[in-house]
Amino acid sequence: MTTELPPRAGRRCHNALNPLHSSLFFSPDLDREFAALGITDQSAARLALRSAALGAVGAGTVAATFYNYSHELLARHLPAVWETASPAEVLAARLRAADTTLRRLLGEETVASPEMAEAARLALRATEACTRHARPLYSAHADLPVPGEPHLAYWHAAGLLREHRGDGHLAALLFAGLDPVEALVSHTATGKGMTPRWFLGSRGWRRADWDAAAERLRGRGLLDADGELTESGTALRADLEDHTDRLDSAPYEHLGAAGVERLTELGRGFLVTAAGAGAFPPDLIGKD
Repeated sequence: MTTELPPRAGRRCHNALNPLHSSLFFSPDLDREFAALGITDQSAARLALRSAALGAVGAGTVAATFYNYSHELLARHLPAVWETASPAEVLAARLRAADTTLRRLLGEETVASPEMAEAARLALRATEACTRHARPLYSAHADLPVPGEPHLAYWHAAGLLREHRGDGHLAALLFAGLDPVEALVSHTATGKGMTPRWFLGSRGWRRADWDAAAERLRGRGLLDADGELTESGTALRADLEDHTDRLDSAPYEHLGAAGVERLTELGRGFLVTAAGAGAFPPDLIGKD
């Protein structure tokens, strides 16, 4: 295997795999599974979904590992949600929902295809080089068993790669000096992040928090009067992603250039199919 990858190859691969894994957050199948457990509040469900691998943790742990959520929102649901359903029950429901969601979005033929099995093998091979130190969300998920069915193994591996990159991204955010809301505002300003409505609705911040963060970014010369990134702001976001790439290079170097290219190709194909089947809200991404 070669470690000579084209520039940003790992990032492109992540961008192909991560959205399909994240589609579970928007899935009605997840809502049904969690409702059967007694978790009917959508915020509580989404927080439990991602934090269950950590165990029955409280708001403090999740604030540290999720980074850009309001502690007020977290404290409203954690650790109380674990009185309704245990982390083990949530993890089992999550996997059932992933199974139903992938079958619905991709179709039975794709789920059972040789390409899905190949993608699972490649993604799992990449995870062999992920590291645990200073990566709490990745490390917790790495303790979970790999599902036996290829489509679920692919989903599981994509989640490991997501959390590995995400943990590194938090270190990059701290280095860049962006607090939780500033990180959200500047990401939205790139045009590649979720809209303010989605961020505010899911992260628990108020519009006043968003506006105050934007004002701080203007004070640093990173945002202009119209809410657009300045040249310095664009450079900071680019440096932030490059820093994240460096911290997340090991899995893709381990997989090698040919493997990364093939996994990206397969992941993009699955993602296009899922998006066409309505995996994501139409107003999810944008500046407004």
